[in-house]
Amino acid sequence: MATRLVLGELAEAYAQLSGSEVDIESVGGVDAARRVEAGEPFDVVFLASGAIDKLVSSGRVVAGSKVDLVHSDVAVAVRAGSPRPDIASEDAVRRAVQEATSIGYSTGPSGVALTKLFGRWGIASEVQPRIVQAPPGVPVGELVARGEVALGFQQLSELMHLDGIDVVGRLPAAIQITTTFSAGLCAVSTHGAEVRRLLDFMGSRAAAEAKRRHGMEPA
Repeated sequence: MATRLVLGELAEAYAQLSGSEVDIESVGGVDAARRVEAGEPFDVVFLASGAIDKLVSSGRVVAGSKVDLVHSDVAVAVRAGSPRPDIASEDAVRRAVQEATSIGYSTGPSGVALTKLFGRWGIASEVQPRIVQAPPGVPVGELVARGEVALGFQQLSELMHLDGIDVVGRLPAAIQITTTFSAGLCAVSTHGAEVRRLLDFMGSRAAAEAKRRHGMEPA
């Protein structure tokens, strides 16, 4: 879901250049990986880099077809108009987490990394009763906007376009969680040559501005 908007923009740009329509279905990463693993007839899959590697290992994505597209950072959000916590340093973020009445993160790579971070800080058991994990495919920012989560963590690209929230900023460099999102040609595809042309475009310099506009950096 973190790449939903940028992929939509790039697919439209590719269609204008090539005349070929690209139909992208955006779902949570866990669901996407499961469906490709089950052999559903997709031509291309976009997931976190490690998830693509697993699909290559299982033979569901063609070896050698993987293309890294973007690097995506995690940011922090609060409900619009709420006080903005200090997140300038690792210590400040830890205090903000400990003081928050509820903490939200996703089922994706950033959520896994945050769980490990809370464990390293020694506060996992302290904050566990206040953690709200967004269901797959549901942006954490939506829970923040509805007041169900006081402090939300998710990819900046998923937070920056939502109404009802204020993005406090990216996590500081010392604890930044950067996910590389990649693409791969599905083994069941009968349009391999065209998928490779699409991925060549999405990985090119021509796509860099759109990636940055959606809060990501070209890979």
